[in-house]
Amino acid sequence: MYKETNLRSITKGVTWRFVATGTTIIIVYVFFGRLDLAIAAGVIETVLKVVLYWGHEKVWQRVRWGRKQIEPFNLWFTGLPLSGKTTIADKVYEKLKKLDIPLERIDSKDIRDLIPDIGYTREERNRHMRRIGHLIQTLQKNSISTIASFVSPYRESRKAIRTMVKNNIVVYVKADIETCKKRDYKGVYERALAGELKNFTGVDDIYEEPKHAEIVIDTEKTDPDEAAEIIYKYVKRNYVK
Repeated sequence: MYKETNLRSITKGVTWRFVATGTTIIIVYVFFGRLDLAIAAGVIETVLKVVLYWGHEKVWQRVRWGRKQIEPFNLWFTGLPLSGKTTIADKVYEKLKKLDIPLERIDSKDIRDLIPDIGYTREERNRHMRRIGHLIQTLQKNSISTIASFVSPYRESRKAIRTMVKNNIVVYVKADIETCKKRDYKGVYERALAGELKNFTGVDDIYEEPKHAEIVIDTEKTDPDEAAEIIYKYVKRNYVK
């Protein structure tokens, strides 16, 4: 989100006054043919309008009518490893950034890079999801919306996230295991099948499909750009009106 600096606001105000005052001077001069009268009218108009505008703004700062706060939301992308969660989430993030709303992107890889010893057992994963939920809670208290992408294979951890955060939107990025293996540019499925990676979702650990996802993206039928547009329109329709 961009914040306009005081210097920019002042510069805009001054340049606009030059344009407005110059227009007034030209109009008066054209009609009356007197430069002194035109300049005097321009100066008087400038002073009066600055004072009136200042007073007008002060009054409206006290009026709450017509103000609308955008409630923070959380887009929670879940799905098998290599299903396309991160790719789609990144595209949605780029689209929503253009709306100039406070927004943060959270991805499982970034978090695990920061905290590498999280672990992959069911208990460790669930505990980790609660940490993420707490992080999102903190951001939401500061009116910041989030786009999070995590495998989050268990229903209980996704339920915990839904309970902890406001306006949680579950996006299930659906892809079968064979499709994910074909997309495996990292070679993680191969390593998991070889026994090098333990508790790997889709190989030696389960993925429990969401039963109540707000959005389901079938990656066999929908490409990432189309998926991002679907999700973007959903958010705009329901949260950023």
